[in-house]
Amino acid sequence: MKALDLANYIVSKCIQDEYPISNLQLQKIMFFIQKDFLQNDLGPAFDERIEAWQFGPVVPIAYYKYRSFGGMPITIEDDNYNQIPAELKKQIDKIITEKRILPPWDLVDKTHKRDGAWDRIYQNGQGLYKTISIADIKLYG
Repeated sequence: MKALDLANYIVSKCIQDEYPISNLQLQKIMFFIQKDFLQNDLGPAFDERIEAWQFGPVVPIAYYKYRSFGGMPITIEDDNYNQIPAELKKQIDKIITEKRILPPWDLVDKTHKRDGAWDRIYQNGQGLYKTISIADIKLYG
C-alpha cells in the first residue's frame, strides 16, 4: 500500500471514532505499523521512506500533507484510502487504537528508545533527515 493511503486511513478512522490525532501522533503510529508489519514478517506496510527527524521517525510525504495542522488534531478526512486491503485493517486498527490514546510525547519517547532504529540513525542530530532503513526498523524497532 502507499504511505498516503495508510495516513489517510489512520486520520479518517480517528476522526470517525471521535478521537482525532495530531500530525506528530500520525507519524509515530505510521512508524509503529511499519515496525509491526516488518517484525511479523508481513513485509513493509508501505514503501515510502521513513526519516530520522528531531522528534522521531517521520514519513515525509504524510508529514507534508498534514503539516498545516501544526500540533492541533487533524480534522479533515481524506476518504482516498480504499487501497487498504481488508485483511490488513484488523492489524492496522489494533495499532491505531493502542497508540492514539497515548500522549504524543510518550509516543516520541517510545520511538527515541536507546539503540532503537531512530536512535541508531539520528545520532544526536548527525543523522537528521537520513532514511531509517527497513532492515533497521525490523531489527531494532
